[in-house]
Amino acid sequence: MNDDAPPLLPRPSAASPVPQRASVTHMTEFVLPPHANSFGNVFGGQIMAWVDIAAAICASRHTRLPCVTAFVDNLHFVAPVRVGEVVCLEARVSAAFRTSLEIIVEVTGENPVKATRWVCTRAVLTFVAVDAQGKPMAVPPLLLDTPELVASQKAGETRRASRKAAAS
Repeated sequence: MNDDAPPLLPRPSAASPVPQRASVTHMTEFVLPPHANSFGNVFGGQIMAWVDIAAAICASRHTRLPCVTAFVDNLHFVAPVRVGEVVCLEARVSAAFRTSLEIIVEVTGENPVKATRWVCTRAVLTFVAVDAQGKPMAVPPLLLDTPELVASQKAGETRRASRKAAAS
């Protein structure tokens, strides 16, 4: 058990801001042959599945509700991860809205033998919190307690406006 992990909190009210650290999610995956293409590189779809899982966990930790994927921004694969190497994912809430929240997932590759790490990809996903009937639920705001988080929320609002404009 990780002693550095913040305690799990009960579901906050939709008006109570939640600190980003309360929902940060780390996942580590070992790349095995079934995860890879004929070149020995992990499938892009496998990375996308891991990204979606990490983001879903992060969203549910923030809201204490089931959350569903609504949107994935562009994914650009910077460098491959090969069989025998490790994929490390970090998901964190970057912005919160009325019933949705934006999650940023940073993905790195790691060669544990050579002790090297590199950027694989970065993804921005939007999740919607839902009730048992699948109806959107209000989400708590992100606690904007640093200048970086204020900027993150503003950038998320800009991305959200761009997505909405492109959809109409």
